[in-house]
Amino acid sequence: MILQKTVHIPDLGDIGPESGFHVLERTEDARFEVGKNGVVDILATGDQKVEFVSFGDRSLACVKSAIAYPVYYPVLPVELERPVETVLMDLDGTTVRSEEFWIWIIQMSIASLLGNPKFELEEADIPFVSGHSVSEHLQYCIDKYCPGASLDRARDFYFEHTHREMEEIMAGRGKEGAFTPTEGIKDFLLELKSMGVKIGLVTSGLYEKAFPEILSAFQTLGMGDPREFYDAIISAGFPLRKGSVGTLGELSPKPHPWLYSETSIVGLGSLFQNRNRVVGIEDSGAGACSVRLAGYTTIGIAGGNIEESGTKAVCTYYEQNFNDIMKVIKG
Repeated sequence: MILQKTVHIPDLGDIGPESGFHVLERTEDARFEVGKNGVVDILATGDQKVEFVSFGDRSLACVKSAIAYPVYYPVLPVELERPVETVLMDLDGTTVRSEEFWIWIIQMSIASLLGNPKFELEEADIPFVSGHSVSEHLQYCIDKYCPGASLDRARDFYFEHTHREMEEIMAGRGKEGAFTPTEGIKDFLLELKSMGVKIGLVTSGLYEKAFPEILSAFQTLGMGDPREFYDAIISAGFPLRKGSVGTLGELSPKPHPWLYSETSIVGLGSLFQNRNRVVGIEDSGAGACSVRLAGYTTIGIAGGNIEESGTKAVCTYYEQNFNDIMKVIKG
């Protein structure tokens, strides 16, 4: 049921009817139920990917998964302190406009799985095929369009299409407009550098697809090697395939907090007790939840699926462009 009145979730804030949040009687795993064991309210984001359990004076957030296990995290209070020392930024949709390209790859993968080259995703699918892990995107489509089909087979098709298209792009023959730097990103990044702010790039994307994106964008902007520019870059690593060693990424992507936590704490050396001087910038609902559950000030940027996925209330700030975000950072 869609939320009809304002509900306070401790350390998250007041969630109103305009948020698109859902009211629940119990969590999906039935671990918590309203009125029992101190539970006051249970709400879920509009896309129902994250459930918030209020105990009146504290809250837990449950990140659900299409392929694994629900995980509970404490919801931590955030309060932006200036000067900001660290800025963590998403890749797809925030730094580079590429979501349509990767949704197209998902669509082609399911078309191959179905043996139907004319298959197309629906508009209602978009919040569920962007911002999460590849396996979750594919599993969502399998559940809806081809129940019982093999996720491994879908992944094989995904990587087949990805390898081909990435080779074409790097050779200058790929899909036109696949990776376009977000308007204002160059000036924003250079201004952060001039302020002495540490900058981390964070993506749920696998390295083999993420790095060509940012490299292509930096070449377009004339900004050199992104590995030299950023203070840290964290991706979902390398895919697990037969005959090779994969890295952790498919079960711990956004909206889990680990990519942002690792970038900030391990990659940039930002102590957790200084987390109020860290901000994360995201255009997706999954990403916004990831930043917020990591305990950082969350700045949503328009143009992604934050409003459509019903996660705007998770954001500490929601801005239209990088000029407005810089005003928030400077205060």
